Amino acid sequence: MMSHAQVTQSASFDIRVEDFLDDKLQSATDLEDLDSLLANVELQRNQLQSQLDNAVKELEEARRTADDRQGSLTARIDEFEKLQESIIARQQVGALTDGPDQAIARLREPMKKLETVELAQKYLSLLQDVERNRSEARSHLPQNPKAALEPYTKLRQLSTKLVNLPGQEGLHLVNYVEKVTDSLWNEMKKIMSAELEAVLDQRKWPRVDPESEMDEEWINCFEKLLDLQVPEVLYSPGLVPLLPVDVMVGIFVSEFRYHFLSNKPSSSAEAFGNHCLPWFLAHIEKWESFFRDNIGHLLAAKFHDTPAANNMAYVDPVCALITSMLPVLQEKALAVAQEAIQSPPFLSRFMTQLMSFDDKVRLKFNYDGGDAENGWSGLTTYVLDEHFDTWFKAEKEFALERLQTIMESQEARSIDYDYAEKGKMKPTHAAVQITHLLRSITGQYARVRNFKYKIRFLIDIQLAILDSFHDRLRGSLEAYQSLTSTLGRTLHGVTKEDLAALEGTGAFETLVKVIGSADHVVNTLRDWSNEEVRRVHCKLYQPTG
Repeated sequence: MMSHAQVTQSASFDIRVEDFLDDKLQSATDLEDLDSLLANVELQRNQLQSQLDNAVKELEEARRTADDRQGSLTARIDEFEKLQESIIARQQVGALTDGPDQAIARLREPMKKLETVELAQKYLSLLQDVERNRSEARSHLPQNPKAALEPYTKLRQLSTKLVNLPGQEGLHLVNYVEKVTDSLWNEMKKIMSAELEAVLDQRKWPRVDPESEMDEEWINCFEKLLDLQVPEVLYSPGLVPLLPVDVMVGIFVSEFRYHFLSNKPSSSAEAFGNHCLPWFLAHIEKWESFFRDNIGHLLAAKFHDTPAANNMAYVDPVCALITSMLPVLQEKALAVAQEAIQSPPFLSRFMTQLMSFDDKVRLKFNYDGGDAENGWSGLTTYVLDEHFDTWFKAEKEFALERLQTIMESQEARSIDYDYAEKGKMKPTHAAVQITHLLRSITGQYARVRNFKYKIRFLIDIQLAILDSFHDRLRGSLEAYQSLTSTLGRTLHGVTKEDLAALEGTGAFETLVKVIGSADHVVNTLRDWSNEEVRRVHCKLYQPTG
C-alpha cells in the first residue's frame, strides 16, 4: 500500500499536470500545436534528466574523492605513527649505545679539514690584497709619493688590525704582513731618499755657500720626500726626524762618526766636552740660516692647519736639523758615560758638560724637543736614566768628603770676622763653607729635569749635610750647658782648660758661634727659597714681546 506521503505527492503532481494542460490547451486551435508542445516537454525533460545525471555524477565523484582523501589521511596517520614508533625505538637504542658519539667523532675530522680549507682561502685572499697594495705603492714611486701613500696606508691599517686581534699574536701571517708593511715603508723611504741624494751629489752638498739658495729641483725633491712622511709625522705618538732633513744631514752624521766614533784621538772620552760638543754646536750655527731661509716656508705651509702646526721640531728648520743630528750625539754621550762611570771625578765633569750643552741648545736655538709644555729633556736625561745611581753615589761621596774636611779644619770652630752682612751675626768658618757646599750641590742638580732625581739630592745629600751640622751645633750647645751648670760639672766633670775657655767673654763667644752659625744657615736657605720664588714668578709673568 502506498503511504500517505506518496499519495499526497501523486495528487500534487496530477494537479500540476492538469494545470499545465489547462494552460496550454485552452482552445481547439491549441491542439494543432500539440506535437510542438510534446517536443518542448520532451526537451525540458531531457535537460532536467541531464542536470540530474550530472548532479548524480558529481555527487559520486565527491563521495569518491572524500573516500580517497580519508584513505590518504588514514595512510599518513598510519605512516606518522610508524615513524614515531621508529624514532622512539632509535632513541631508546641510542640511549643504550654510543653510536651518536661515534658519529660525531667521525665527523669532527672532516669538519676540521673543511674549516682549515676555508681559513686557507681567506689567508690566500688576504695575501693577495697585501701583494696588490705593495705593488701599487711601488708603481707610484718616485714620481708621485702622495699616490703611493694610499695603498701603503691600507697595508698599514691591515697590519695594525691583525696585530690588535685577540689571540693572533703568534700567527705567522700577522708577522708576515707586519714585516711586509715595514719593508715597504723602508723601501719607499729608500727610493725617495735616493732621488734627493742624487740631487745633493749634483749640487756637491755640503760644499755650498751657507748663504746660497736651494734651486727648484732641490726643493721639489725635498718636498716629495716630506709628502711621503706627513702621515707618519701626524700620527706618530712621539717625535720623528724629518726624512728630507735626515738625508741632508747624513753627510754631517758620517763626518761626526769619523771624528768622534772611530779610533781617532778625537774619539776619546776626554775630548767629548772640548771637541765633540763644540763641533756639534758649530755645525748647527753654520747651517742655521741656510735651512731657515730655504725650507722654513715649505715646512710652515706643509704642516699648516695640522696638529703639528705648533710643533717647533717640525715647523722650525733649525729645530728639525737638531732633531736629525741628536741621535748620533746621544750615541756618543752614552758611550762616553759608559767609560765615565769608571772614574767618579771624570763622571762629575762629564755630567756638568752635558748639562751645560743641553742648556745652550735650549736657549740659543729655542729647542724644545717637540714638547712645548715641558721642554726638551736633554741628553742628560738619557744618560741619567742608565747611570743616575753611579753619578749620585759619586756626588754624595764628594759632598760628604768635603763636609768632613770642613768639620776637621782648624778654623772650623772660629768665628769668620771677615763675613760682612749688615744686621747679621757672625757665623763660624764652618757654617759659611757648609752653605757654599750646599749651593754647589744645588748647582749640580738644579739643571736636572727629572724631579725624582732632584729629590734624591735634596734628601740624601743636602739634608744629610744639614743634619750633620745640626748635630755639631747641638753638641756644642750641650757641652756649653754642661760646663756652665753645677749639675753638669758634677755629672760630666770639667777640666781646667774647659773652665779657662769660659772665662771673660769665652762663654758669650761660644753662644755666638752656635747662634750665629745656625742663623746664617737658616737665612741662607730662606734667601735661596725667595730666589727660587722670584725665578718662577719672572718665568710666569715675563713680558712676551
